[in-house]
Amino acid sequence: MFAENTIILDNGASALKISQANTDIRILPNAIFRSKTERRRNFISNQIDSCKDYSSLFYVLPFQKGYLLNWDVQRQIWDHVFGKEVLNLRCPETNIVITEPQFNFTSIQEAMNEIFFEEYEFKSILRTNSTTLSCHQYANENQDEDCCLVVDTGYSFTHIVPYYKKSKIVDAICRIDVGGKSLTNHLKEVISYRQLQVMDENYVINQVKEDACYVSMDFYRDMEMCKLKGKENKVLRDYVLPDYAQIKRGYVKPLDEISSNSKKTKSQEQMIRLTVERFTVPEIIFNPSDVGIPQMGLAEAILHSISKCPKEHQPHMLRNIILTGGNCMFPNFKERLERDVRCLAPDEFQVFITQPKNPTTYPCEGGVTWSKTQEIQEHWLTIEEYQEGGQAACARQFNDI
Repeated sequence: MFAENTIILDNGASALKISQANTDIRILPNAIFRSKTERRRNFISNQIDSCKDYSSLFYVLPFQKGYLLNWDVQRQIWDHVFGKEVLNLRCPETNIVITEPQFNFTSIQEAMNEIFFEEYEFKSILRTNSTTLSCHQYANENQDEDCCLVVDTGYSFTHIVPYYKKSKIVDAICRIDVGGKSLTNHLKEVISYRQLQVMDENYVINQVKEDACYVSMDFYRDMEMCKLKGKENKVLRDYVLPDYAQIKRGYVKPLDEISSNSKKTKSQEQMIRLTVERFTVPEIIFNPSDVGIPQMGLAEAILHSISKCPKEHQPHMLRNIILTGGNCMFPNFKERLERDVRCLAPDEFQVFITQPKNPTTYPCEGGVTWSKTQEIQEHWLTIEEYQEGGQAACARQFNDI
């Protein structure tokens, strides 16, 4: 059974997703922030909630280009999360499931092993990928299926990972170098070029992206609509920026309040007008070449990954595609991807895509599900086994999961 002393830590490049025993999953920022108004203070992870002004936040991130490189920052965040303010863990009595990126570097894996065993002294650890946890959750929900293909579109990358009987088909894994960070950066550049200098406003523009952007089901039709004037332009939206006095978080103005008549605009509101940016930014995941990234789009990458799987598994992969990660929460994401994959897939095969209720926490849910089974017992590595076998024991234990 899932013990009280087991935690699941999905250690993403942008956010930590944590489940402790049977408590609700918590999502905390995986960063240290500095505010221009409170320069002397660092906000570690969820301490950012107490910041009064989110404008021009300076981010210090432990991850660079998808991999954990800044250990000092990550240690401060883990110390905060494991400490009294958040989880209040007694590490020597605790088991931990910790996620890492696909194809993680050996030096990073060894550093993680040392920190969790030698410094925090966890009772036992299991180091795996978030897609593996998603696979276990899906397998639990669909026990008659042996195959699944996990699409994990996160902060730094988008990975496509096929599984057969909960084992990765390593040679068929695909990666697209587009993630949430790329989309936010592109939106910052477009708004800064056309309207307002926002290159330092990571936090605010990320909210603009989440609140206003969507995936187009007909790209050229939406482009034509953006040429229209007034109420005929159904894409046009005004986004009211926060001033951190009256407005704590920005928001999209209702369509009926949009007007070229300045009398309808409150004098204290600072707004940006969004048209093509609303759908051209998420489009990068489907067509990375739009911004000069010479890679396949998501639908093509899925078919390419499936083509590298054994032929008898391919039809099963197509009907068991799972979407995880924050980017798939854009409106129309699932419908657009299902349509694009259907166009490329052989006619005789079914295409079915599952989007969980919360794609961001789905891997963490999978970790909880897996932890309740006897099957996980063989994958734990205890601190005694580490002390006896060192890094070689970790390499053997975590090689295939």
